[in-house]
Amino acid sequence: MSSHHPLESLLRPAVELNTVWVCLGCAVLCIYAPWSLALTPSVGMTTAAGFLTYGAWRFRQAWIVLRYRRNMRRLPRFALPARKVPVSQRSLWLGKGFMWDSQHTQRLHESAQPAAKVYVQPSVWFKRARRLEQSLEGGAIGKHIASLLRWDSPLNPVRPLPPVGGRPALHAVEWKEHDVWMPLGERVGHTLVEGTTRVGKTRLAEILITQDIHRGDITICFDPKGDADLLLRMYAEAQKAGRGDEFYIFHLGWPDVSCRYNAVGRFSRLSEVPTRVTGQLSGEGDSAAFRQFAWRFVNIVARARHALGERPSYNQILADVVNIDALLMQYVQETLEQQMQGANQKITEIEGTINENKLPNNMKGRHKRVVAIVQYLQQPEVIETLTDPVLDGLLSAVRYDKTYFDKIVASLLPLLEKLTSGKIAELLSPDYDDIEDERPIIDWQQIIRKKGIVYVGLDALSDFEVAQAVGNSMFADIVSVAGHIYKFGSDDGLPGSRSGKKLPINLHCDEFNELMGDEFIPLVNKGGGAGIQVTAYTQTLSDIEARIGSTAKAGQVVGNFNTLIMLRVREERTARQLTDQLPKVNVSTRLMVSMASDNADVNSDQDFSSSAGDRIGTESVDMLVPNNIIGLPKGQAFALLEGGQPWKIRMPMPLPDKTEDVPKDVADIAKRMRAKYSTGDQWWEAVMPPPIHMDFEPPEQASRPQDRDVPEAPVDNSGVADHGEL
Repeated sequence: MSSHHPLESLLRPAVELNTVWVCLGCAVLCIYAPWSLALTPSVGMTTAAGFLTYGAWRFRQAWIVLRYRRNMRRLPRFALPARKVPVSQRSLWLGKGFMWDSQHTQRLHESAQPAAKVYVQPSVWFKRARRLEQSLEGGAIGKHIASLLRWDSPLNPVRPLPPVGGRPALHAVEWKEHDVWMPLGERVGHTLVEGTTRVGKTRLAEILITQDIHRGDITICFDPKGDADLLLRMYAEAQKAGRGDEFYIFHLGWPDVSCRYNAVGRFSRLSEVPTRVTGQLSGEGDSAAFRQFAWRFVNIVARARHALGERPSYNQILADVVNIDALLMQYVQETLEQQMQGANQKITEIEGTINENKLPNNMKGRHKRVVAIVQYLQQPEVIETLTDPVLDGLLSAVRYDKTYFDKIVASLLPLLEKLTSGKIAELLSPDYDDIEDERPIIDWQQIIRKKGIVYVGLDALSDFEVAQAVGNSMFADIVSVAGHIYKFGSDDGLPGSRSGKKLPINLHCDEFNELMGDEFIPLVNKGGGAGIQVTAYTQTLSDIEARIGSTAKAGQVVGNFNTLIMLRVREERTARQLTDQLPKVNVSTRLMVSMASDNADVNSDQDFSSSAGDRIGTESVDMLVPNNIIGLPKGQAFALLEGGQPWKIRMPMPLPDKTEDVPKDVADIAKRMRAKYSTGDQWWEAVMPPPIHMDFEPPEQASRPQDRDVPEAPVDNSGVADHGEL
């Protein structure tokens, strides 16, 4: 086998073994019967060494062929427990693989030829064993025989193939695989992972998240489905990395173990509040006008609450939408007297003179106090003196006819009611003054400062609309925090700050097409400047387009991902997203030529002439075609790394680790986390020595400042209400 030949021809009989057997036989003769070869014993030993050396060289060539043929049918098992996943401070480990080049395209081309069928497809005995296995499932004895046929051991010559499907040849074209590392500096350009259902996206996410946790980075995982296995893995890795106190769970499906989060409680600009609330309403066609009105109305409510020094929440916004009169009366009662002395007394006097039968139509059904406020503020001397934009906005809202107003906000009320129903309301509209609630309240800026680990399970299978609304609000909140970090840094002048150094913030967004909206575009477009590194997982390119509703915007999103990892996909257009970025290469082709011709010379003894041979040529083909992506086995992927370099990767199968302490289920996590949560209702016990007969945690572990519920902080002039650590 010569490496300089234009055709490798690895899918063939291992003819080198013939030479190996001859060399071995000659070596035996040289050692035990040198006289048969007319050699002296000393010369025979030297000659035997020469035969063995040459035989070993030929056996190495034969082994390459045999191993190559074996891998074409069954790749070697690649499995790792979580504790053996490599962790580096400079690179990100993706699995084992190799860089794809024209040589691998050549080998893949040869494996598709009819002559290579016998080496690529399962053997006849394998197929018979599978048919026999199916036929013996009925009887008791047959089940035992079938279990022997299914025995997954190298001693079983007809053992089943691994349940990964696809074409093993896609990875078998290179037997010298090695660890594949991606420099951490490439992650800030964001990573897009595409693959159909159940082909390894979540497994890849576990590998990447495990490394991020052990590296000490800020790690946030968005999981629309609420995968319990991923949650358990993140919790276990956080404990093994010594970061258990930095781990938080927000899960709509498990409110008892979940942290609380106010999606509209923190903002850089007050206008972000109505944007997050109304972002889930339809903005197409006639619905656009209703959406804009809902935005304006929520903005009026948010400005009023902010002026009153209160933090916005979904519960409060719903209450104000349903009863705007109460908000107007509260605002006037608390603020108008400071601007105009005696205003409340005059309003009370007007209220006593109101005749409901003489009210205009738009004021019928309103509280008398509201009518009195409107009449008082319409007086010329009041109009000339009073300048209050917030009050003007509230007045414009109550001047609408009440029935007309209810129709206009009808599209907003169902969404708010879903976000404020049952135990979900406790999570999304937390009571900052409730010291009985042990569940902490998370805030993205505090999570970043603390270098925390957060699992966000949105339980989209139960209620997709609520999951989508919460996910989009979180993305919008993170964008706002990213803008703040970009301008002021993550510490923002706190003592012991890192001099403006930006921390890597790893966002893992599974099924991100279900969550993304207009908020996601600036996150991937400009979030890198704040240290945000997005790893997004989705199934097809069409999912992104269907969610956004625009091909141009979908292209804008995809164009911001510098790294592409593509597992098996079922859509050809998605596969072309990778294959169209690769160059064409030349592959060698072999053409068998056979000719025969008659001899026209009657005086010659030669009646005909013939010739046969192989003609080698080249043709230009795509380095990879969509069919290669569609035929990938589970757990394998093609990737474009570091500026579009093509790599072939396979990820390890998970192995159980008997030594690690993994919770059995989410309820077990809840039990463990309740043991760590602490409130301030018995703060004095933290400084007292624990009695011997009672089971208390040590003071330094029983109550950590970052795990406590924090009272509401005062609202500053910029609109940022930050509940910092005590």
